[in-house]
Amino acid sequence: MSDTPREKPVHAPMDQFPVVNGELTVGGISLTRLADRVGQTPFYAYDRALLTRRVQDLRATLPTAIKLHYAMKANPMPAVVDHMARLVDGLDVASGRELRVALDSGANPHEISFAGPGKSHQELRQAVAAGILINIESFREVAELAAIRQATGWHVRVAVRVNPDFELKSSGMKMGGGPKQFGVDAEQVPELLAEIGRSGLAFEGFHLFAGSQNLRAESIVEAQRKCFDLALRLAESAPSPVRFLNLGGGFGIPYFPGEQRLDLAPIAANLAIIAEEAAVKLPGAELVIELGRYFVGEAGLYVCKVVDRKVSRGHTYLVTDGGLHHHLSASGNFGQVIRKNYPAAVGNRMDAPLGEAVSVVGPLCTPLDLLADRMALPEARPGDLIALYQSGAYGATASPRGFLSHPDLVEVLV
Repeated sequence: MSDTPREKPVHAPMDQFPVVNGELTVGGISLTRLADRVGQTPFYAYDRALLTRRVQDLRATLPTAIKLHYAMKANPMPAVVDHMARLVDGLDVASGRELRVALDSGANPHEISFAGPGKSHQELRQAVAAGILINIESFREVAELAAIRQATGWHVRVAVRVNPDFELKSSGMKMGGGPKQFGVDAEQVPELLAEIGRSGLAFEGFHLFAGSQNLRAESIVEAQRKCFDLALRLAESAPSPVRFLNLGGGFGIPYFPGEQRLDLAPIAANLAIIAEEAAVKLPGAELVIELGRYFVGEAGLYVCKVVDRKVSRGHTYLVTDGGLHHHLSASGNFGQVIRKNYPAAVGNRMDAPLGEAVSVVGPLCTPLDLLADRMALPEARPGDLIALYQSGAYGATASPRGFLSHPDLVEVLV
C-alpha cells in the first residue's frame, strides 16, 4: 500500500527552468547532458540568464534612484560574483575571503562594503588597504580603524551598521530589533558617531538591515520607512553629511507550499516616496538596497543521482549521492523550526505522472540526511536525477561539506 503525501504539491510554480523532451534544462542544456558535461553528481547549476533577468526586472520596477548591491554571502562562487558584478551597482562582503573574490571580479572598490560582527584586525586592515566602505559594528572597530589610520596614513571609509529598535515583521531571520550581535544599538549610535568624528575616520553613512527572507510586501515597506526615518534622526548627530544609506533587503523567494512570490509594486511605490524625501533631506546621499537570496536563489538547482531505491515497512526511500552535507538548507537543518520540503523533481522524468509518496535521502549515517519527506514524485530508479529548486542561495557554502568525508560537490554557471 502506498503512502499518502504529507503535503500536496502546491508550491509556487517552478517554471524558471524549461522542460524539453521530458527533461529540465539549464541554460538550454538538458539535465542529463549537463550532468555528463559537469562530470559528476552531485552539483549545483546556476543559470546566468536567470541571474541577468532578475536584475533587469528589478531595475525596471524600482525607482532609478535606488542602487542595487549584491550580498555575496548568498552565493560567493567566483563565476557568479563575476557575473553579478557586471549587473549590479555594488557588492557587499562578509569576510576577508569574500573581499578578495569581490576585488578579483573587477568591481570598483568604492562600491564594495564590508559588514560582519566579528571582523578581525587583519580583515579591517585588508579592507582599509582596498579602499572599500567598512560598516562599523562596535566601538572596538572604531579604535582599531583609528590605529590603522594612524599607522598607515590611509583614508578610512566607514558607515555605521545600526541595530534598529524595531524588527522586520514576518522575516525568516530577524537581524534587528532587541538584543543582537549585529550592528550598534540605535540608542548608542550618537555616542559612536562622536567617537568616529574624534578619530579622523571618513564617515559616509548608515547601514540598516532589519531581517531577511520576507514575502510580505507590507512588512518590507514598513521596515524601509522606519529605517529611513531612523537614519534621518541619526544623521543629526553625524560628523559629516550622509552620502550612503543602505536600507537593507529582506526580499524573499517562495520555498514552501502555500508561499507566493513577493509583490514588488508596493515596495517600488514606497521607495519612490523615500527617494523623493531623501533628495531634500539627505541631498547627495546614495540609497542602496542590498539583496542576496532574491538575486540568485531561484536561478539555482541542486542535482543529485539516485543510487538505490528501497522499501522499509511499506515506505519507499530514494537514496542519492547528495544530502545535507551539500545542501543543509533543503534538509531543514538551517533555520527551519518545522521541516518543510523544498520543491523537488525527478529532473529527467518531468513528463511522467506523479506516483507514490517517497522520501529522498542522502548517503550519510544520520536520519537528518533528508532532502524530501513523503513527497509525491514520478517513479524513480537508480541513475535518475533528483533536482531541488530554489537552490541558488545558501547552498554549497552554507553546508558542512566535510561531514562524514563523502565526496565534494561541483558548482557550475551555465
